[in-house]
Amino acid sequence: MGKPQIEKIKGTKDSTSVLTVRIDKELDQILEKIKDKKKISKATLIRNYLEMAKYLIVDQNSIRSIDDRDFIMIKRKIFKRFLKSFEIDNQMEYGIKFAQFINDLARLQGKIDDLEFKLDLCQHLGFFQKFIDEGNYILFSNKFGPKKFVEAFAYKLINHNPDTEYDLTFTDENIENSKKKEQEYNKKIGLIYRAESYYAFKFAKFEKEE
Repeated sequence: MGKPQIEKIKGTKDSTSVLTVRIDKELDQILEKIKDKKKISKATLIRNYLEMAKYLIVDQNSIRSIDDRDFIMIKRKIFKRFLKSFEIDNQMEYGIKFAQFINDLARLQGKIDDLEFKLDLCQHLGFFQKFIDEGNYILFSNKFGPKKFVEAFAYKLINHNPDTEYDLTFTDENIENSKKKEQEYNKKIGLIYRAESYYAFKFAKFEKEE
């Protein structure tokens, strides 16, 4: 049996705990290989795994969300290709559904208004890396999905109130063919350029607490 040595965690005694766990040698060897590959200490590696308990449930049979829904792992490229196979309005609807899923998890933790926690959820569940630029705009990787999927997701993630709905008529075609629709879109959404390979929106800013 391998017994990893846990390094001292920074912080006060009141904010940290010491956890001793016995593991078999095979698992210990796997951890050794991973920590060498990642070039981090074994304690940091184990701590990273334990940190995931904030965002998902892992047992011997499955991986589940913290509200006990079953997960399936899928490569991001395949997920994006899957989304692109749908019509634009369906892509938007899926964006809304995925945002509602994150909002449900945050609500379960009493953090429905905690945008940073929701972005952390997105990052730890493999949606996208949390990226906030110097102007406090949230940047959403275009690897996450098609533009309208990401746009609808971002809008509903932030505007979680059931009475605030994303307008499914905000298709590129409708915006290009209607001056009124373009004005409505720019006022409510406002796609802006902040960095290559990312989507950003006027409504999607991270307001830091003073």
